[in-house]
Amino acid sequence: MLDVLATYVHDLDPVIFSISEKIKLRWYGLSYVMGFMAGYVILLRLARRNLWNVEEEKVGDVVTYTAIFGVFLGGRIGYVLFYMIPRDGLDAVLADPLTIVRVWDGGMASHGGILGIMFFTLFYAWKNKISWPGMGDGIAIVAPLGVFFGRMANFINGELYGTTTDESKWWAVKFPKSLYEGDGENIQAALRQAAVADPERIGPILAPYGQSDGGFALPRWVFETQIEPIARENPAVLQAFADHTPARHPSQLYEGVLEGLVIFLILYGMRVAFPRLWHGVISGVFFILYAIFRIGVENVRQPDADEIMGVTKGQFYSFFMIAIGIGFLLYAWKTRKSLKTAGVPLDSN
Repeated sequence: MLDVLATYVHDLDPVIFSISEKIKLRWYGLSYVMGFMAGYVILLRLARRNLWNVEEEKVGDVVTYTAIFGVFLGGRIGYVLFYMIPRDGLDAVLADPLTIVRVWDGGMASHGGILGIMFFTLFYAWKNKISWPGMGDGIAIVAPLGVFFGRMANFINGELYGTTTDESKWWAVKFPKSLYEGDGENIQAALRQAAVADPERIGPILAPYGQSDGGFALPRWVFETQIEPIARENPAVLQAFADHTPARHPSQLYEGVLEGLVIFLILYGMRVAFPRLWHGVISGVFFILYAIFRIGVENVRQPDADEIMGVTKGQFYSFFMIAIGIGFLLYAWKTRKSLKTAGVPLDSN
């Protein structure tokens, strides 16, 4: 069984089903829906047990507004600020300002989403005259579930993969998209072998991109949208990829488990076991744990952007999250407000 896992070549289809050429249900989109649904169910349960300072009838609105103004808008703006502008320049964004809201084009930053949630919940708490850290504690409990589903979708998409490792390791996975990493020799060898394996379908795709040296200047998007689907149907083509694709850490799964499930279980357990926990403690623990796990996993994740001061961008931004987490803990210790002292009755069950 371990030998089978060690030689797994990623061949999962990111599309669940297609209605038309342009209308498709993708796992990535479904992951957001599942994250919000799970968050709603758990927050509703907490509200009913008086373990959250948001009223039960307002839970649906909070989840909806948090999704729109926090996760989507914050995640997209974070991607534009942290990744797009440093890569493409500010002029590219100014030339097409609508790119800021086009989440369907791809590109969401988890750190941006977290900041977006912080700002929205701050506004909501101020408007409704409730404790912001207390409200944030509830959001912090369910946010890791969104991370979990999102990382699972990243794995299905075969994106945000890890660094290379020994393929004899049982956890190693070969991601065909990673053929574009490096000096280009692997992708050229894989394409030539794939063309031999399925000349009728792959030959016509490669022909317009042929070069005088026998190679192919095949754009990555053509590989992902036209070549990879053939590999999912033809084992010989998939084997061509396997022969030239180095094994990598499935860092998406590491992040999904650590930054998602583990943090959720810890925070939910804290909320249930210590119902009178000071406002801000759970939020502080979330920021610190997320940052620690993210910094650790980034060591085996293929960098998707330039480094900052010798560390990846994910690690660099995570250091600030530790500071934010410490700030929440200091606030909690200073104010020492809890659901009980805030006037919210505790569930007697």
